[in-house]
Amino acid sequence: MSKLYSDDRVTAGKITSTHGIRGEVKVYPYLDDPDRFSGFTKVIISTKRGNFEEEIEKVRFFKNMVIVKFKGIDDINDVTKYRNADIRVLREEAADLQDGQYFDIDLIGLHAVDEEGKVLGELEDIMHTGANDVYIIKSDEGKEILVPAIKQCILDVDLANGIIKIHLLEGLV
Repeated sequence: MSKLYSDDRVTAGKITSTHGIRGEVKVYPYLDDPDRFSGFTKVIISTKRGNFEEEIEKVRFFKNMVIVKFKGIDDINDVTKYRNADIRVLREEAADLQDGQYFDIDLIGLHAVDEEGKVLGELEDIMHTGANDVYIIKSDEGKEILVPAIKQCILDVDLANGIIKIHLLEGLV
């Protein structure tokens, strides 16, 4: 799961582990096109201990992962602090969004309602899975509703009014 922190930056991926001994990291990309990592120069590494700006020296791809080498970091011991950290980039570098596509930061905090307008709760977080994203909605009672981000469930996204209209499939609640 990933939280996003500002409107000008979006999370491009999560550092899952180190790679080799020369300071490289494996990144699980959240972008539709992982090749965009090749165009990034400076990124923000967001950890529990704070945000750190790093310059990307080299990017390569291995299976479904992106291998990233940061400039000036040449030892495995210097990148272990970034394990499980988010890589954030400027919004305009992340993607050219098509109609019906949104950045996580634009969706988190929206009020979720069903087809009749009944409030279900607030979209609290987004899980990125292999098949499709899953929206985590927190009800006023504190219960979580997990909604697959598929067109059968997500009927409308109204960013201007802060509302996401959802069709709850049988068995979701």
